[in-house]
Amino acid sequence: MRKVLTAVMLLLAMQVTAQIRLNFGEDSPLRKLQMAELAILNMYVDSVDEQKLVEDGIRGMIEKLDPHSAYSTAKETKAMNEPLQGSFEGIGVQFNMIEDTLMVIQPVTNGPSEKVGIIAGDRIVLVNDTAIAGVKMSKEEIMRRLRGKKGTKVRLGIVRRGISGIQNFTVVRDKIPVKTLDAVYMIRPEVGYIRIGSFGATTYDEFMEGVSTLKAQGMRDLILDLQENGGGYMQAAVMIANEFLQQNDLIVYTEGRRISRQEFRARGNGKLLDGKVIVLVNEYSASASEIVTGAIQDQDRGQVVGRRTFGKGLVQRPIDFPDGSMIRLTVAHYYTPAGRCIQKPYVKGESKEYAEDIEKRFKHGELYSADSIHFADSLKCYTLRKHRPVYGGGGIMPDFFVPLDTTQYTRFHRQLAAKSIIINANLRYIDRNRKELKKQYQTFEDFKKGFEVPKSLIDEMLAEAEKQKIKPVDDAELQRTLPRLKSQLKALVARDLWDMSEYFAIINEDSDIVNKAISLLGNKE
Repeated sequence: MRKVLTAVMLLLAMQVTAQIRLNFGEDSPLRKLQMAELAILNMYVDSVDEQKLVEDGIRGMIEKLDPHSAYSTAKETKAMNEPLQGSFEGIGVQFNMIEDTLMVIQPVTNGPSEKVGIIAGDRIVLVNDTAIAGVKMSKEEIMRRLRGKKGTKVRLGIVRRGISGIQNFTVVRDKIPVKTLDAVYMIRPEVGYIRIGSFGATTYDEFMEGVSTLKAQGMRDLILDLQENGGGYMQAAVMIANEFLQQNDLIVYTEGRRISRQEFRARGNGKLLDGKVIVLVNEYSASASEIVTGAIQDQDRGQVVGRRTFGKGLVQRPIDFPDGSMIRLTVAHYYTPAGRCIQKPYVKGESKEYAEDIEKRFKHGELYSADSIHFADSLKCYTLRKHRPVYGGGGIMPDFFVPLDTTQYTRFHRQLAAKSIIINANLRYIDRNRKELKKQYQTFEDFKKGFEVPKSLIDEMLAEAEKQKIKPVDDAELQRTLPRLKSQLKALVARDLWDMSEYFAIINEDSDIVNKAISLLGNKE
């Protein structure tokens, strides 16, 4: 029996080898890889999932490369691309969970839910006759049930304040736009403010629409906020940088082992060639954000305020597979106009150490003091017009450093946020008072000037915190917490009555980075 088994195993091995030889040369590494896969499939003691086996093999190869090359399954690829592509298919509501129930914050304007009469404050309790309220269903599962292909119908059971029973609505799913701009508003007379959350397929069009709106309101100078912007499409960044720069100004160039140098230059047709510009960045501004920041800084077009950026100077090219999965493979470095490669150092295959870089900056003290940052002279470059020294080797250092304010939020404030006490108290307050607030404050300006967070809301939060055994250390900590807490609550109320621009219009008044930019724009050259 043993001889028979040995003969069978030998025959299988010979068949595997023969198959490989038909496809690859004797010494090809691909031959070795396919031999290993066929051997496992045909000879391994237990059954294996071939799809997973191949995916694990791809992940194993990718993990030994740089930290930004990655493999994603078809499902992961779809979820990753939706925010960048500018739309998804669904019912069109902004929502949040309050006490295990989905509450509509706002229906998307002219979206499928608004068209059938769903309004802010509605609670969705049934989806196609399945209860989603009070059943501990995850937010991801609820989203899966609400989303679906354009043109398909979904039946929703709605509970509305002041109306007894469950109202039924049939919503026809449609394409829902995903905005990449967080805020557009006039922050001061003649000073516009635009915050870009990410760089996607629609970012340039959104940006230009915002510029037109602000110019109509008298904008001369612009604060461009790229804080926490992790990047996205490089082309979107190039198109936005083009709006600020003169004809033939270099925006960025890319170069790699197999990729020859490719330059991206301004066409000189931008709408923002005049007026001051200040770019706001921090340690989470990366990739496409750094392209825009580097171009404006190197060309001496504007000033950069904040803290050193993330330092992602690697260009990925998507490689799509027939099943919808994808490899994002690093093929080149990108360089700022002054020749800076701003990719921070990394060791191939050491993704954990790379991911902990921001934490190291905290411990090193860099986020609190510019004196903690030291650049080697070999990394020095010069801006192209004023010949100011700038440095490569890991992120973009701002022209004006603003330290992280660790006293901004007390320990008590952070605990309230971590336990969702702040957001839940806000949702309940809005739910109870939406009509009265809308009636009292006809415009956002009225709200900004006149609204004060009621003591009853603060008391409600403190009572809930005490139930969860969260207390300030002493009265002094409570008093330090209250001003910033009230500002945050006021901003959240504004967001739910209007939109994110109004949220930032309030929260930015307490931002050291934003206020530094405002003060700089007040200094005439």
